[in-house]
Amino acid sequence: MDDFFRSVERFVSEQIKPHINDWDEAGEFPRDLYRQAGELGLLGLGYPEEVGGFECTLADRLKLSNLVCTAGSGGLLAGLFSHNIGLPPLLNHGSEELVQLIAPAVLKGEAISALAITEPSGGSDVANLKTKAELFQKDGVPHYRINGEKVFITSGVRADWLTVAVRTGEPGARGISVLMVPGNAKGLTRSPLKKTGWWMSDTASIYFDNVEVPANYLVGKEGKGFRIIMENFNTERLMLAGACIGFSRVCLNEALDWAQNRLTFGKKLIEHQVIAHKLADMRMKIRATEAWFDETIARIDKGDINEELVADICLLKNQSTETLQHCANEAVQILGGMGFMRGSSTERIYREVKVMCIGGGAEEIMKELAIRQLDW
Repeated sequence: MDDFFRSVERFVSEQIKPHINDWDEAGEFPRDLYRQAGELGLLGLGYPEEVGGFECTLADRLKLSNLVCTAGSGGLLAGLFSHNIGLPPLLNHGSEELVQLIAPAVLKGEAISALAITEPSGGSDVANLKTKAELFQKDGVPHYRINGEKVFITSGVRADWLTVAVRTGEPGARGISVLMVPGNAKGLTRSPLKKTGWWMSDTASIYFDNVEVPANYLVGKEGKGFRIIMENFNTERLMLAGACIGFSRVCLNEALDWAQNRLTFGKKLIEHQVIAHKLADMRMKIRATEAWFDETIARIDKGDINEELVADICLLKNQSTETLQHCANEAVQILGGMGFMRGSSTERIYREVKVMCIGGGAEEIMKELAIRQLDW
């Protein structure tokens, strides 16, 4: 694992960091980066070997994945690893035939996977999604016909496979199912969205106009999709929490480097007590959040999973985003004018803070979900 860690570190240093500003300005990173990451084994972390993955503990997986955070771009992290929210429903609940059709190519970086749940009318209200899939017979073979719209879909423009939440039955959570939909399906169109941050991660609105897929593209059982989606959210929130800690460290390191070299009023910036205190507060919040994160991951690796842990994951996600907000804000303040200039990691991360607070469930939703899990 140490050798693999060093190879990933070298990959980030040589293949990503030198290009990060150019990719951000261009609004995309090269599609070939998926292939490079796949060949390295970075995309397969934590996935079964029989589909081309590399099995490891959750702690090692997040540690290795978050090396990419040192590049200082949430857009890169979200886009390159969109399969980490698109593939798990398939691997955990899909048929062997469907898994083999999709997963190996994604983990090699030859295909891109995305998760399509959010809708314009619903946001976090998954139980009331409206995209509809109706079962019908086509040449004697059962198919689903999909109509509806999804929005804010990460990797939505590029995705070769979409893991789509649809309504196949009654209103509410019991009527939801999950389908795998090819990106080139007839009747599927997508429009790129412009965002405050995450510029290099493509984000799309996706439209389904009588899109037809074979019934065997169903993931799990019909009507059981809500539980599959909720299960998937826990992993997504953990990844977001880990990324927030990583980006907080980038902000601290950049601010510290600036403070140690910048001269103001005859002395280094860090020698001004008010600046030193800001840096100390940033480190304090990062270390506290990191300790909670490490404890949570250790519990999961030990199999200690219960309602209290689910509540902690929700609250940890909030704690991590609050830490990132604080660190990004203070880093910009310490860098001064340079913190407002494009090209610094701090400026980029500052633009990306709010999506971390919203993605995977907004802060208010996280608190509500946590309260429901706790036996108070």
